[in-house]
Amino acid sequence: MSIFRKKDVGLAQTEMKRHLTLRDVVLLGIGAMVGTGIFTITGTAASTLAGPALIISVLISAVCVGMSAIFFAEFASRYPSAGGVYGYLYASWGEYPAWMGGWLTMIVFMNAVSSVASGWGAYLKGLLASFGLQLPQAISGPFNPSQGTYIDLLPVLVLVLVTALLLLDSKQALRLNSLLVVLKFSALAVFILVGLFHLNPSNWANFAPFGFGQIYGGKTGIMAGASLMFFGFLGFESISMTVDDVPRGIVLALIIVAALYAVVSLVLTGAVHYTKLNVDDAVAYALRYIGVPWAANYVSVVAIMTLITVCISMAYALSRMVYSLARDGFLPQTFQKVSKTHKVPHHATLLTGILSAISAGLFSLANMASLVNIATLAYLVLLAIALIILRKDKGLPQKDEFKVPFVPVLPIISIIVCLSFMSQYSWQTWLAFG
Repeated sequence: MSIFRKKDVGLAQTEMKRHLTLRDVVLLGIGAMVGTGIFTITGTAASTLAGPALIISVLISAVCVGMSAIFFAEFASRYPSAGGVYGYLYASWGEYPAWMGGWLTMIVFMNAVSSVASGWGAYLKGLLASFGLQLPQAISGPFNPSQGTYIDLLPVLVLVLVTALLLLDSKQALRLNSLLVVLKFSALAVFILVGLFHLNPSNWANFAPFGFGQIYGGKTGIMAGASLMFFGFLGFESISMTVDDVPRGIVLALIIVAALYAVVSLVLTGAVHYTKLNVDDAVAYALRYIGVPWAANYVSVVAIMTLITVCISMAYALSRMVYSLARDGFLPQTFQKVSKTHKVPHHATLLTGILSAISAGLFSLANMASLVNIATLAYLVLLAIALIILRKDKGLPQKDEFKVPFVPVLPIISIIVCLSFMSQYSWQTWLAFG
């Protein structure tokens, strides 16, 4: 049996009606991308990797994401029923690359769920601390006996709750996500408006304290910051699934999100010196630091509300990914069993919930975000190679399908950039990835 056996995922064009306007597609992309990254890792990236030059890191990340997003667009138009990286690789390249892509996607989603839960816990702890409430040291951080922390309990508890919700009624749980999108933007708007009145230009004096870094093998600098800030753009794939105005939608959504992230990072490092930002709730922390507790509490409440819905969405997608791999024979068949009462893959949901909770309780947010990024970059490399293979085997797209320009040049550039980002991570991240 050939390990490059391809799967027919339905080559017929989708019959879904094109009913989304350009504005709808742009808003979908913005809603998918703006969330966890901007609330959680901006402080860490500024403090430890890039300094105020994080704004440049954001723009470099946006360019990398943009190239990969249009690859998704062509695959989505040519294989509309494939359903993501796993299906695209199976249809264009074969069984073994699809198996690898499936595992990489599971790594991404599991650690993304854990990262979101960790960020949620950080904001809740910050909010509680503002009212003088503190958790015992032993249960308030990732496993680090030298600092007296053994488990981060709050993220574990929230993932227990999320798993229970998904086992009971996943559709109702998912509806919560769409109700809270506006709150995310209101929180960031409050931060930007308040922060603008507390800027201290001297905080930007040493604009790039870590330098540009290295194209390959760097551990700090603007390039390392770009590699970590890649986490802030996860969710861009959702635009490619809309069937509607994908190219312009991707470009406009990325421009808006990149501009928003750039402004937030600039205000963040202008209001608080970058050396003080190595926290997981940087946006709220900055507002407390400059003496505006009401705004900090508002941002914390919004983050707590919105991040839990992101947890639900990602955990839902992860359990379905495990179910799909089991159905295709790549995982034990028990994970394709569906409960009789609620019709959900209960074994897959329990597995993903338990593993995500363990990861969230024991590992730091920065480490989990790094693992998410390196696995994402790895499957984007596979996707770029698959696009070259697709063009070689199937030729150019039909006139009603989206066409990536400059193939194979653009996919090769994307591979080089993704490998550059991957090389910025520590040996510990590579070990976990291996």
